[in-house]
Formats: sequence, structure tokens, C-alpha cells
Amino acid sequence: MKLVKNISLLILAGAVSISAYAQKNKKNEDKQQGYIFTTVKANPVTEVKNQNETGTCWCFATISFLESEAIKKGAPENLDLSEMFVVSKSYTERAIKYIRLDGSLKFDAGSDVGDVLDVLESDGLVPNSVMPGLNYGAKEHIHWELTEVLKGYLQAVVANPNKKLSTAWLNGFNNILKAYLGEMPQKFTVDGKEYTPKSYAESLGLNKDEFISFTSFTHHPFYEKMVIDVPDNWRWTQSYNIPLDEMLEVMDYAIENGYTVGWVSDMSEKSWGDVATVPDVEANEKAGSDEARWIGISKVEKDAILYNRNSPGPEKQINQEIRQIAYDNKQTTDDHAMHVYGIAKDQNGTKYYMVKNSWGNKGPYNGHNYASESYVRYKTMNILVNRAAVPAHILKKLGM
Repeated sequence: MKLVKNISLLILAGAVSISAYAQKNKKNEDKQQGYIFTTVKANPVTEVKNQNETGTCWCFATISFLESEAIKKGAPENLDLSEMFVVSKSYTERAIKYIRLDGSLKFDAGSDVGDVLDVLESDGLVPNSVMPGLNYGAKEHIHWELTEVLKGYLQAVVANPNKKLSTAWLNGFNNILKAYLGEMPQKFTVDGKEYTPKSYAESLGLNKDEFISFTSFTHHPFYEKMVIDVPDNWRWTQSYNIPLDEMLEVMDYAIENGYTVGWVSDMSEKSWGDVATVPDVEANEKAGSDEARWIGISKVEKDAILYNRNSPGPEKQINQEIRQIAYDNKQTTDDHAMHVYGIAKDQNGTKYYMVKNSWGNKGPYNGHNYASESYVRYKTMNILVNRAAVPAHILKKLGM
């Protein structure tokens, strides 16, 4: 009996070793395989830029969107528009509103995609070569000092020590901007032709009225305009509120018809990264009842499994209610804007949106990201599209 028992124990030990080895090998295979994407549709975008140490993703994303719009109209694919022209103009308009509201307005580098469209309409655009915005001894954008100096200046003006605002305060503010970002160009030459900022924007065929912002929340009626209640939306830009499925339909229709999408989202999720998903953590935790799945691995390795970081895994199904709860309880907010330009699928057939970021040529996809459809359904604040890229039945519901 003792001999049989020992043999049984040896067989059991061998089986456990083989099982543990298989589990480990499977995990290594998954890690090596990673995500394998196949492009379904990709539309032209310009080169990835680097916003660096600034809070101006809203501008980089929307300028990239406008560059793609201009390329679709015949502009060269190496088109490079100035973000800092828009940022400077935006700061001026924001300062005026900040003073009018006695400082009861958020003042920092963050803003909304609608801000770029308002500058496009009122002031135009310029090439990046005309106003690169690097007048402060740096090779890359870094705005922490600029933002604090501007804020401090405005706080002094709001205090109104003379009991009456002088006529000099706005000139003083704009001179700070000029010192850091450069002089606002009045005229410039491109390919031997002279332009103003407005005539240059017109030459690219860009017009604010072409574009529509959509959102999807249940605390406002559908098919009406609403202001998205976030501090960065300081201009109180309005978006059309439509059901979630229709917002995704707009994105798909736009991409399939050769257009791109400005995307305001939330990247605060643990699952955000080069690939963004909404992992079903509970399902991942329970997958494979064998405890060997979790024995001997670090927290980093465990998180990678739970949050689908190394390979595709199950995701939560996102509906209108789940998305609304995340917005209402502050789990979703507008902390990053990017540029969506395509659709891809992973090796399991799961759909992803191809995203151009503004953090330089970093990561395995050289400054680009993939966001699953579940992530986009869950974390999208609003999207910006060309009116021509909206399905007719949705325009009809909006009375257009």
C-alpha cells in the first residue's frame, strides 16, 4: 500500500507540474502573441506631434482633425498647422471671460474642441512654421510657467485694486502671451502667395459651419443641443445629444466614408494604454479555476491578466445606463482629446478604433493607440465630425 501510495503521489506531483508548466507556458504564449490588429479602414492623418508638458490636447487633436479635413479637400498630406496660434487666441478670449465673471471660471491650459472651431471662425489659422510658439528657450512645448504667470496676472486684475479696471490690462496680458508664444501673425507667405490667417483658412476650405459635435447622455433630451457640464468647456460649446448607438453609428459612417473624428474621452481608467479596453475583471479573475493561474506571479503580471494588457480578453458590455452612471459619479470626465481615423479588428474579431495621440512617436504603435468599441461607448464625452459624415436619418431627427 505504501509503494502504491508513493507512486500515486509521484503521478499526482507530475500532473500538477505539467499543469503548472502548461499554465505558465500558456501565459507566456499569450504575452508573446499580444494584440494582433488588422486594419479594416484607415483615413489619412498627418504626422504625430508632441504636446509635451502642456494641457493642450484639445488643440492638438482638433488641429489634427482639421488637417485631415483639409487633406480631403486637396491640401498636401504634410500639412502642418499651428496649435499655438489657436492656444494664444484662446487664452485671450478666456481671459476676457474670466474677468467678466470675476474669476468664477476655470483658467488653465485645458479646453474643448469647440474652442478651436471658434478661433477658426473668428481669426483663421496659420502654418506651424509661421508661429511654432517656442519663444522661451525650449525645444518642445512646456507651459507650466506660462499658465501660472497668466493666472497670477488675471488674479491681480480681478482683485481690481483701482476700483476700476484700466484700459491696459488686456494689452499687458497679450504681451505675456507674445513673449512666450510669439507675435500673432497678420500676414505671411506660403508657396509664394501672401495670406492673412483668415484667408489661409479659407484657402484650405475649412469652415466652422461644416462641423458638428455629438454627445450622448440621458440627463438632457435626445435630439436637442446641450452644453456638456465640464469645467474645460469654458466657452459653453453646445453638442447635439443623441442615443449612444447612434453616436457610434456616426463614427462608423464617417470613417467608412473617408472622414475622421475628433474624440474627447477619458484616459483615467487602469485599462488605458497603447490598447484601451473595458476589461471584465471579474470574468478574468474567475477564468480557469486552477489556483496555479495566480501562484507565483507578481501584482504587475496579475494586473496585466485582469486588465487585458498583454492579450485580448473579455470586456464589459456598455449600454446607455452604465455610461451615464460613470459620468454622474465622476468616473468619466474630459481628461484627454485625440483623433480617431480608422477601424481595426484584433485576432478575435473584436472591433477597435484607430487613434492618433499627441504624445510624440512613443509606444509600440509610434504615437497611435487602439481603443475597443466598448471603451469608446463607455468613455466618449463628445465627438466632432463633418456634417457630410452624418447619416441622413440622424440629420433628419435633428431637423437638418
